[in-house]
Amino acid sequence: MADPHRNRAAVVVNPIKRTEVDLRSLVTKVCLDEGWDEPLWLETKVEDPGQGMTREALEAGVDLVIAAGGDGTVRCVSEVLAGTDTPLGLLPLGTGNLLARNLDIDINDPQAAVLDALNGTERRIDVVHIHVDHAQDSHVFLVMAGLGFDAAIMGDTRDDLKDKVGWLAYVDAGIRNLPGKPARTKLRIDGKKPFYRRVRSVMGGNCGKIMGGLEIFPGARLDDGLLDIMTVAPRGKLGWLGVAAGLLRRGKGRDPSLEYFRCESAEIQTLLPQEIEIDGDTLGQGTHLLLRVQPRSLRIRMPYGKKDPAVLSQTEP
Repeated sequence: MADPHRNRAAVVVNPIKRTEVDLRSLVTKVCLDEGWDEPLWLETKVEDPGQGMTREALEAGVDLVIAAGGDGTVRCVSEVLAGTDTPLGLLPLGTGNLLARNLDIDINDPQAAVLDALNGTERRIDVVHIHVDHAQDSHVFLVMAGLGFDAAIMGDTRDDLKDKVGWLAYVDAGIRNLPGKPARTKLRIDGKKPFYRRVRSVMGGNCGKIMGGLEIFPGARLDDGLLDIMTVAPRGKLGWLGVAAGLLRRGKGRDPSLEYFRCESAEIQTLLPQEIEIDGDTLGQGTHLLLRVQPRSLRIRMPYGKKDPAVLSQTEP
C-alpha cells in the first residue's frame, strides 16, 4: 500500500533490455533509501511501447515517471508527459541513449541515474511534434528525426550486432547504405516560400550531440523553442567526404553538401516515399513530414551542476 505522505515514482521499463543487475530491486532500494515509496513498476509491450503505461502512472498520481529503456522508450513516455506537471526521469538502457548523453546522465551506472531522477535538478525542455503523411495525430521526439539516409540506417541496423558492438552497429549499417540516389525534396521553413533540394537525407534536431560527442546540429539547444533542420546532399564520388568534413567543421563553411536552418516549424515533402525515423525508431516510408516545436513543455530531471551551454540555454537551474 502506497504511503500518501511519501513521494512515489513510476518506472516504465522496456523488459527486453538486458541488464547485469536486478533492476527492479535496485530501483526499489534506491527509492526507499531516499525516503520515497516503493515504485510503481510498469513494463512496456510490443503493442504498447510506453504510452499506455505512462497514462496509468499519471492516473495513479505518481510524482515522477522514470523511463527505463532506450531513446524509443523515452520518446513514448514523453509523448504523454509533455504538457503535464509530472516530471520525467531517465534510466538509460539502450544503445544510443542520446538524450541521456546530452544531459550528462550516467549511461553506465543505473544507481546514479535513478538518484539523479529522484533528486536531480529539474528543467523544462522542448518537444517536437511530427505529423507523418498528413496524419491528424502526431508523434513527438526529443533528440532528432530524419527522412532518407539516416532513417535507412536505423532500419537496417542489425540487432544482434548492436548486442555485440553497441553503437558501432550503426556504422556498419551506414556503410552498407552509402550507395543511393538523392530525392527531389520540397522544404518550407516557418511557413515561408518553399524551396527545392536534391538530398539524401533531411534531419530535424532538438539537441545536437550524438555518440562520440559529435555535434551534428551546431548550437541546437533543448530549451530554445527552436528546431534545427539539416539537409545532406553529397555531390559526386567523393561527396560523402564533403559531408564528413562539414560535420567536423560543425557546419562552418560553404560546402553545399550540408545546409542548416533554424525554425519553429518545418514541412518536408518528397515525390517518392522515403524511410522515416524518430529518435531511432523507424516508422516505415512516407512522403510528407510536418514538424512543430512545443517550447519548454516537458519537465525533466538531470544531474546537478552547470550545464553545457551547447545543450541548454538556461545553464543554471
